[in-house]
Amino acid sequence: MDELGLGIFACALLIPVFLTGIEIAFGIGIIGLVGYTIISGPSAAFNLFAQDLFDTFSSYGLTVIPLFMLMGYIAFYAGIAQRVYDATYKLIGHIPGGLAMATVVAATLFKAMCGSTFATAATFSSVAVPLMSKYNYSKKLSSGVVASVGTIGILIPPSIFMIIYGIMTQQSIGELFLAGIVPGILLSVIFIAVIYVRCKLNPSLGPKSEVTYSLKQKLNNLPEFLSVVAIFLLVVGGLMSGIFVPTEAGSIGVFAVLMLALLRRSISFSNFCRAVDESLRGGIMVLMLIATSAIFAHFLAITEITRLAGSWLCELPLPKTAIIVIICLFYLIGGSFIDDLAFMILATPIVFPAILGLGYDPIWFGVMIGITIMVGSIIPPIAASVFIVKSITGESFATIYSGVVPFLLSFVAVGALLLIFPEIATWLPHMLMGM
Repeated sequence: MDELGLGIFACALLIPVFLTGIEIAFGIGIIGLVGYTIISGPSAAFNLFAQDLFDTFSSYGLTVIPLFMLMGYIAFYAGIAQRVYDATYKLIGHIPGGLAMATVVAATLFKAMCGSTFATAATFSSVAVPLMSKYNYSKKLSSGVVASVGTIGILIPPSIFMIIYGIMTQQSIGELFLAGIVPGILLSVIFIAVIYVRCKLNPSLGPKSEVTYSLKQKLNNLPEFLSVVAIFLLVVGGLMSGIFVPTEAGSIGVFAVLMLALLRRSISFSNFCRAVDESLRGGIMVLMLIATSAIFAHFLAITEITRLAGSWLCELPLPKTAIIVIICLFYLIGGSFIDDLAFMILATPIVFPAILGLGYDPIWFGVMIGITIMVGSIIPPIAASVFIVKSITGESFATIYSGVVPFLLSFVAVGALLLIFPEIATWLPHMLMGM
């Protein structure tokens, strides 16, 4: 078997290896190490293995990943999401479907200080679904909106996905953060429009609240929004203006959220320890994925699969738009067999040269892949966001997916708009950072 054939065989071998239940990072690393050993010998392979592990775990830039995760988990355990949700409910709860709309708004705001998509989904499964049930909302609507809006953190900064993509492709994390803001807000607005139209056509889906609040009561909740906006502007604004680098932005974000929680006396020492533990576990998992994917990428490079795949995609007798759709479907299908983030780390080195060869903006492409991964988070068989909602609420998959479908179409609509009007993603970074 020649080197190219060995590379193709190794890629095909990934799926059955993952189906054995082995940790994804270990499976990728073992196949990459064995493949490199066959081609270059054990000495070169193990030296490379050690170097890739050392480079990843000693990288100052990668410390931003557990920092932004810690920022999100502190916000989660401090009950900040509950406060924002309550404040939003008082503003728009009187509208048909108002509680579901409040969930979208609050989750979007909460994501502005939370680096974890899973924490967002878990938070609003615990906070929003019980309250919507109390007011006789359809279980399809309540569970569907929480499962869908939990994924919005992939676009809204600080996004772990954007950080990893930026590091892998050597793109500005500040520009990627800015590129995700407008599509993320657009998606939230479309979600709200979908909820409003559905509840207007069928008021039983989301009855309006009978409780009304005075203007003074509504204004009293303004600090809840201002605190979130202030932390968001501090982290993203400082990063964007070059005042500090991403790792410093993560540290300042953690400090700001922790100070907010301490001033409100809303986090205990035990919960702080839980936040540190969960962020370290999540961060190490991601770092191990990056390290082992680097080993596998080096193996693919010497088999020339990366170069040949890029050349093949660029030479396809199809419009460039069709090729982008094929690449997005590749991410979507691949993410159906393994974790979407893991597949992104694995696949991006293969397809990224083709993106550059086709003349596409890599910042825009990052947003497109982000939306693709958002869809992958709610469709079977992985469907991480749906599994979180099911495990917390106890609703059946049939009920959750009945509510998810209209929002799934919203993802497709935003993806199509980005394909037709890439300026939706590139306008803000171009205006603020001269991209």
